[in-house]
Amino acid sequence: MNAPAARFLSPSEAARQLGISAKALRLYEERGLIAPNRTPAGWRAYGPAEMARCTEIVELRALGLSVSEVARILGGDAIMLGRVLAAHEATLEARIRQYGDSIARIRRLRTDLGGGKMPATRDLIGAVKVRSAIGVAFDLPWPWGGERFELRDVKPLNYIVGPLGSGKTRLAQRLADALPGASFMGLDRTADGGAAARARLDAAPAHKARVEASLAVLVADGAVDSPALITLLAALEARDGAILVIDMLEHGLDAASQEAVIAHLRRRGPEARPLFFLTRSSAILDLDAVGDDETIILCPANHSLPICVAPIAGAAGYEAVATCLASPEVRARTEGMIAWRPS
Repeated sequence: MNAPAARFLSPSEAARQLGISAKALRLYEERGLIAPNRTPAGWRAYGPAEMARCTEIVELRALGLSVSEVARILGGDAIMLGRVLAAHEATLEARIRQYGDSIARIRRLRTDLGGGKMPATRDLIGAVKVRSAIGVAFDLPWPWGGERFELRDVKPLNYIVGPLGSGKTRLAQRLADALPGASFMGLDRTADGGAAARARLDAAPAHKARVEASLAVLVADGAVDSPALITLLAALEARDGAILVIDMLEHGLDAASQEAVIAHLRRRGPEARPLFFLTRSSAILDLDAVGDDETIILCPANHSLPICVAPIAGAAGYEAVATCLASPEVRARTEGMIAWRPS
């Protein structure tokens, strides 16, 4: 008996089976990660071998890897693979420490309970909660009408997205004011060509060493050494504990640097301080790579309340977020431009 012919899927069928978008499939093809078959009419078709390759890519992306990192790992880059494994190991170890602390607290409470001592409610909550939730609430500034905005559980990575004039910069500044110890980094951070950042680093050798170590990793990942990147790293590697709110994370960075930076931020682990950043770059906010420790905040064009958007096609606000994003090349070409200016 002849074996049944292998079934070939269309791009939409393949994307649906993989749980990603057809746009992601096209990106993987553009980057040389996959090479779908072609029907006699020229349509893309995905057979068992292509689907197996795509599954590997999707599972690697689920670890928070950028497309370029996935390409290098699948291409046999042992240095990149070692770096990814080390970062994943550090993340798992951090989670083990968190769970270990919770187990120790629970055991102490059980011992006290066995001795007839009822635990205080705050001790009970502290024992069963693995990660302390950071929350923030405030009245929204103009262009809103003073409505209440609340974010109950601040994640390690928080994207702020919206079209021009949506108020996203004002929201970011208000977040920086409301979050304890937070600081806002504006677009003027590189106005002096990075001189202020270099002066701060020269005065703090330990801080400078951390920045140089991170810079070496990013450059190895394809980033370009630039004043914008060094200024950003100087803020990220500070040990002051401040939550950073950054205006346009991609500001001054080319496409490869943007991909390296967001991959670097995802490797920080669950104990890292939260970051908020505005972006309109699809390299920074890749909707197919957003993980559980990331939040997307959309400022709608009509100035209704900002909302948290799930990175799932069809979710409320998803299409609006997608239309705000563009490739780094388009963002660089149109930076500072608006489509219409009133007379």
